[in-house]
Amino acid sequence: MQDIWLERAELLVKETGIEKLRNANILIIGMGGVGSFAAEFIARAGVGNLTIVDGDTVDVTNINRQLPAMHSTIGKDKVEIMALRLLDINPQLNLSRINEFLNPERMEEILETGNFDYVIDCIDSVSPKISLIMAAKRKKVKIVSCMGAGGKLDPSKVLVRDISKTHNCFLAKQVRKRLKKENIHKGFRCVFSSELQKEDSLKMTDGSGFKKSFYGTISYIPALFGLYAAAEVINYLIKK
Repeated sequence: MQDIWLERAELLVKETGIEKLRNANILIIGMGGVGSFAAEFIARAGVGNLTIVDGDTVDVTNINRQLPAMHSTIGKDKVEIMALRLLDINPQLNLSRINEFLNPERMEEILETGNFDYVIDCIDSVSPKISLIMAAKRKKVKIVSCMGAGGKLDPSKVLVRDISKTHNCFLAKQVRKRLKKENIHKGFRCVFSSELQKEDSLKMTDGSGFKKSFYGTISYIPALFGLYAAAEVINYLIKK
């Protein structure tokens, strides 16, 4: 037993499982409501190598659902807050932080140089999401992509399926439509909710940036998406 803090995990996944997790290399893009919780579960499972990416700072409106967001962290970089937290969980974690919003070229570059076992996509805007999925497909890197957590309340409706099997999710519909033009119809797992969006929770933005609108979001649904994404990765690594 090298790390006493992983004792409970080792009882479950055995020494071989702990070793596989320690040697694994994971990339998580997006440190918001979904990605921050995915990173937490990945770190607490004992994954040894992790890269976290986000160019955003904490806004007061993030507090209801995002792990790095508290009144004391408003205006601070999400990546830096999460880095401190993750290294406090596992001081031996080999952690890389990329404090930027990635353009498509940078996604290609990071995937090329990273040698990742798995990518967790927690981007909430369509265009950068498509760029990442396509880059991962081109580089033959495994990816789990998180779809829309907004406008949903029922935790029992959250599922992990192939992109071709997603339904009742506006973001997944947009992703399928865009990927169809690139002749990609299936071949990667998605976290999504089959619950119909609450349309009266939709708010339009001013049109700047990638997002034209967003749905109201409750505290636990993004966290659950992050949990499912992390579980997908951890179970794959243990069985690998």
